[in-house]
Amino acid sequence: MDLGLSDKPVLVMASSAGLGKGIATEFAREGARVMLLSRDEDRLKQAQKDISVATGIEPAYTVGDVTVSEDILTAVTNTQTRFGSIYALVNNTGGPPAGPFDDFEDSIWQSAFELTLLSYIRCIREVLPIMRQAGTGRILNLTSSSTRQAIDNLILSNTFRMGVVGLTKSLARELGSEGILINVAGPGKIETERIRQLDTRRAIDTGVSVEELRNAAARAIPLKRYGEPAELARLVVFLCSEANTYITGQTVLADGGLVQAY
Repeated sequence: MDLGLSDKPVLVMASSAGLGKGIATEFAREGARVMLLSRDEDRLKQAQKDISVATGIEPAYTVGDVTVSEDILTAVTNTQTRFGSIYALVNNTGGPPAGPFDDFEDSIWQSAFELTLLSYIRCIREVLPIMRQAGTGRILNLTSSSTRQAIDNLILSNTFRMGVVGLTKSLARELGSEGILINVAGPGKIETERIRQLDTRRAIDTGVSVEELRNAAARAIPLKRYGEPAELARLVVFLCSEANTYITGQTVLADGGLVQAY
């Protein structure tokens, strides 16, 4: 299947490592021109090198923080200047702190909102004029399988990820007539630094070893293993491709069948 992504300009947020890097790699593999964004220039340079070696296409990068509106504008401007337009935006961030409701005061809720929801709103606001001028575009909002089934001890993520789903559903109705498709991809247990950190914390809280906890978690997944970033990335790339012409406003999970909700 030709995904129609060759030479398409793509901006992938929070993409120097983990899921973002995996997504950027798969876009480059399809011939897209990719702009990375992260706060850490050393990690960006390493990601740039790794992606170039893996795909033969070297992405560009912008140093910036997804919670800073000026940095978002810079990333969008740099992408448009370098590549001439923006065909696809992948919204991605690290997760907010883990913990139960009683652990968090207003300042932490505010920070989680700015990281997990407001950053997506700001990115979309900046790219929409470019997509509207082109008469087409794809927006993919990365969330979590928690949008279908809440995850214990992740009250901040559970709350704001659902806000992203509402945003996506609403924008799908507003933007459909303009040729702009917007969807959500929700990863389950994908092998990333974030998942390893959460597993370590849960192991400590429950008094078991990390290995025991991970083995039990894998057994609860129908495919009996954690996923790889590339497995989520291929879903994201398809939803952002020209091969997707009729899917918008949807939340699609890549979780190995873990979530039992419809």
